[in-house]
Amino acid sequence: MLSKKVKDALKGLETPFYLYDMDLLRVTVESAATMAARYGFVLHYAVKANVDPRVLALIQSYGFGADCASGNEVRCAIEAGFDPAKIVYAGVGKRDHEIRYAIEQGIFAINCESLEEMQVINDIAGELGKKATVGLRINPDIDPKTNSCIDTGQADCKFGISYEEVLRSADQIKAMKNIIVKGMHLHIGSQIRELHVFEYLCEKVNTIVANLESLGFKLDFVDVGGGLGINYDVPENEPVPNFASVFAIINSHLKVGGKEVHFEFGRAIVGECGELITRVLFNKTTATGRKLVIVDSSMTELIRPALYGSYHNIENITSEETRQERYTIVGTACESTDVFDENITLPLTSRGDLLTIKSAGAYGQSMASRYNLHDLPRSVYSDEL
Repeated sequence: MLSKKVKDALKGLETPFYLYDMDLLRVTVESAATMAARYGFVLHYAVKANVDPRVLALIQSYGFGADCASGNEVRCAIEAGFDPAKIVYAGVGKRDHEIRYAIEQGIFAINCESLEEMQVINDIAGELGKKATVGLRINPDIDPKTNSCIDTGQADCKFGISYEEVLRSADQIKAMKNIIVKGMHLHIGSQIRELHVFEYLCEKVNTIVANLESLGFKLDFVDVGGGLGINYDVPENEPVPNFASVFAIINSHLKVGGKEVHFEFGRAIVGECGELITRVLFNKTTATGRKLVIVDSSMTELIRPALYGSYHNIENITSEETRQERYTIVGTACESTDVFDENITLPLTSRGDLLTIKSAGAYGQSMASRYNLHDLPRSVYSDEL
């Protein structure tokens, strides 16, 4: 909950902007780091979730590695101070120059998502006179029980190499002289709230690792990805995600013979620390009687509701009205899908009120666009108010 002091400070700021609770971010990072250390787990921050410089600096200061999904993310992580030896790079469509840069920087591993990509990495490494360290990103065909838009681990997804294809191609992979297969990577999806899914993941990993090693692969690490969800419905009830349970499940069920176990958390680290502050421009009632609240942000600042149909808790943080009304909250973009919530009850809301769209620290600012030539949203930090 925002204090009165913070609310008063926000009233004079130009909207929309992202407000980051730096204390909550620090508590979250410390929680993940402390609990991972109990088991000797290795943590990488999924850079795609949020690339705000102050957010990156705080996470990096706790010794996290970085999980990157593009060459520019690799570059961003290095420039933010992340150790290249702690950077992993995944993604189904790596460009040649991105692969070359990653090899030159000596990152921990390029996680390969197709046999053809592996051959390209082998060729580029040969041209550079280097050996590229890679992980096999394997698609384990597991239903993560999440939104289908962010499901990455079922058989027909574009991500990863099928387990069967890896087994069939083992000799071909081992014949590539310029790559060193050091580990295996899996990531089954995002916003996972049914934690028993991680038990299924461990069972698959145990079988896959045993079979790969029987074929002559020598694996030093297993990267089980990220995916831990946050509480979008009532964020106050769970400001810090349940790292302890996930780590305990993995520790109990993963049997990989002393290999390093890596995680790649993004949303779980930054999701709850950020909120989008927006101001009411107009009220409007449609011909059907629907009451609209038009705010000065849109899908260009936070695309998730329009893109995924995702839910974010919204509050009016300045209205002193006791009466309540049911509203549809819409943005300024020239698209009918630009709706933040179609059925929300708020205190009587009027022009000039400030709304907060909560749990927006992940995939909010990092996915912002300049559609309709909107300005990109700026950052405001709680410890600077």
